[in-house]
Amino acid sequence: MTAAEGVLAAMFVGLTAYVLFAGADFGAGVWDLFAGGTRRGRAQRELIEHSLAPVWEANHVWLIFVLVVLWTGFPPAFAAVASTLYIPLTLAALGMIARGSAFAFRKTVPSLRVQRFFGAAFAFSSFVTPFFLGTVVGGIASGRIPPGIAAGDVVTSWLNPTSVLGGLLAIGVCAYLAAVLLCADAQREVSAELAERFRGRALLTAVLVGVVAAAGVVVLRADAPRLFDGLLHRGLPLMILSALAGVASIALLIRRRYGWARITAGLAVVAVLWGWAAGQYPYLQPPDVTIADAAASRRTLVTMLVSLLLGTVLLVPALGYLYVLFQRGHPPATSPLAPPPSSASRR
Repeated sequence: MTAAEGVLAAMFVGLTAYVLFAGADFGAGVWDLFAGGTRRGRAQRELIEHSLAPVWEANHVWLIFVLVVLWTGFPPAFAAVASTLYIPLTLAALGMIARGSAFAFRKTVPSLRVQRFFGAAFAFSSFVTPFFLGTVVGGIASGRIPPGIAAGDVVTSWLNPTSVLGGLLAIGVCAYLAAVLLCADAQREVSAELAERFRGRALLTAVLVGVVAAAGVVVLRADAPRLFDGLLHRGLPLMILSALAGVASIALLIRRRYGWARITAGLAVVAVLWGWAAGQYPYLQPPDVTIADAAASRRTLVTMLVSLLLGTVLLVPALGYLYVLFQRGHPPATSPLAPPPSSASRR
């Protein structure tokens, strides 16, 4: 493995963490929208609030990590992607800002009407942000980002069949990861009713994602034949692993083995992500720019690898401890989503 491949592999590890943790984060916002009215949906929103607490801000660490590694380790690729795909990237950034602000403000405002406004903003942003991030992946994977500053079409680079497929799959995967996560959290909080609700949603979402993925085979064959060919060859073992893990997740959900279902659901998503990397290898910007072509100098790459190793030693244990702390039961204090007396009197 070359230094450039090592840096790229580290970047994909960070991308994997972002997809898993931010995916569950975005998906929880989707289920927040479908939780129901103020009274009926309160218990679900309280569970979502508790489950998001350890990850909704920490997720951005992984996104910033991916962007910094791409920028420093592969500057020509970063420049091409950022200048061609600036529309979906900007919209995704605005969605993250609106989503985080709404999630924070909803807990502090006394007015029920304003709480609902922020809740709607939080839920809507949870849809659009993963969609636009998915279109970015689709544009890169389908070979629509040529080398150079703004050398690609700033509209069709992300508004195309493969990108739309990527956006829809991103929403579905996020909703699925969140539903499985919330099943386990509800079971741990000894709420069988909530666990059953999210179990049904997880099973339904798994079927829908499977249907979209099956239709995506046709889309990729017609719109991104190089990627399709790569997935059928280098990426095929990982695609098979993803399918098997997906089936195992459904079986575990049916048997209400939510802890194991978390693992297999995450494995199914990770296998697809790394299958894309394997199918596209050795190109960073298909069909012409390889990893070596876009890489920075060897001195820069080696320095990055050393820095990443040191950073991993410091960061990963701290984040792991944060997640472990929040996997314990509900704190006895009143949930921050519970309305103040003035709001409750208006209901």
